[in-house]
Amino acid sequence: MVFVLVISICFAAEEYSRGDFPEGFVFGAGTSAYQVEGAADEDGRSPSVWDTYAHQGYAGGATGDVAVDQYHKYEEDVRLMAGMGLDSYRFSISWSRLIPGEGGRGAVNPKGVQYYNNLINELISHGIQPQVSLYNYDHPQVLEDEYGGWVSRKMVGDFRDYAEVCFREFGDRVGHWTTVNEANIFASGSYDQGMTPPHRCSPPFGITRQGKQRGVIGMTLYAFGFVPYTNSTADVAAVKRAKEFFLGWAANPLVYGDYPEVMKRNVGSRLPSFTSEESKLVKGSFDFLGLIHYMQMPVRDNPSSLNLELRDLNADVGAQMMVDQESFSVGFPVTPGAMGDILQDFKTLYGNPPLYIHENGQLERRNATLKDTGRVEYLRLYIGAVLDSIRNGCNVKGYFMWSLLDVFELLGGFQTGFGLYYVDLDDPNLTRYPKLSAHWYSRFLKGATVGSADDVSNGAFELAAGNFSHLITTRSPHRRSTSG
Repeated sequence: MVFVLVISICFAAEEYSRGDFPEGFVFGAGTSAYQVEGAADEDGRSPSVWDTYAHQGYAGGATGDVAVDQYHKYEEDVRLMAGMGLDSYRFSISWSRLIPGEGGRGAVNPKGVQYYNNLINELISHGIQPQVSLYNYDHPQVLEDEYGGWVSRKMVGDFRDYAEVCFREFGDRVGHWTTVNEANIFASGSYDQGMTPPHRCSPPFGITRQGKQRGVIGMTLYAFGFVPYTNSTADVAAVKRAKEFFLGWAANPLVYGDYPEVMKRNVGSRLPSFTSEESKLVKGSFDFLGLIHYMQMPVRDNPSSLNLELRDLNADVGAQMMVDQESFSVGFPVTPGAMGDILQDFKTLYGNPPLYIHENGQLERRNATLKDTGRVEYLRLYIGAVLDSIRNGCNVKGYFMWSLLDVFELLGGFQTGFGLYYVDLDDPNLTRYPKLSAHWYSRFLKGATVGSADDVSNGAFELAAGNFSHLITTRSPHRRSTSG
């Protein structure tokens, strides 16, 4: 269903440079294992639930069997990162590559250890910090088959064992870890609506379709920029509920040891309760929080949904999210003020914890253009919003642009892309080509002042990203859209 999207008008950020950010602030870019690695059946890797999901056709027929082949091209990609000036690269480890055996447990795959050691060492040799996510929609399929994956408490022990292997093998060099990527969206999308791996749904709500370790650990949450659909008191209250359900659901237990009161009231006995021991265990059990933010979302009060006998997460909110589905294929509305609002909420509601922006970026149709001026403008405004938030006292420690490359996307396959680099899927070498945004981000990282009067429209700057523009119009993004 498509709803009308209310777009807030945001002022253009002032001119700024990297030097305006605090000392030690980290700038980077990110990807995840299934989206970039490829080599799906090489060197002992076993299938994950994402393999199964993709091969069942839920990403428009596309799969990550080859993806953009970072498994074989990691050295080249690290050179691109270093040339751009990245401080850090955020990636995930494939559980089914590291521990591919029966049950996703047992013997560690030496080839998997070797690959991640090689990648981590290559990053460090170029002065790039590795930041690692342990889980991104891709637990071993055997665990899903055996006991249903995350619907069973058995998963706790298996995930703990997997995490301990990662800490033991890589913890001497990886200083920042996240446990579950966008945990709130993973829970609702994968186990309520069924729109993401492992594609489980709750009818009728489903959408068919540490030894040497000295690092810090956090969790990454997906954050919509909720705003009231109208200025009515009811819609303003609906926004508050939406924030509690979609962010407070995970953040409240981590900070306060329990779910938000409105969740307990609206969900009732269907919401599990924390024991005193569990509450003590989870409260304060993070060193930082990661945030994923792309777009603003208007919210309208919908109290009638609370009268339904059979309800899911969305119905329990008692509000309607005004989703513009088209934005997920043609580009997000540019509303950087929403980023600032989210960061301010974490400052005032959750004790101003250390925050990393783990994903932020603009999608475009994958074969659009290398001169992605819209993405440049998006990045300029959102990075500016982060700077404004820091100046207002928000404890933001880093910003990671999504994504380094045009990768296999969870919902769009190879139809859409967020990358700083275009990957020619028709080229056997999967050649990477820089977009305008790559040049802009590099200039910013190397000290250039950017802002409303920067040189995005400068002819020479555009030419640098436009040399390969013929590839966009002559090549298809579909070479790897089906398995086999």
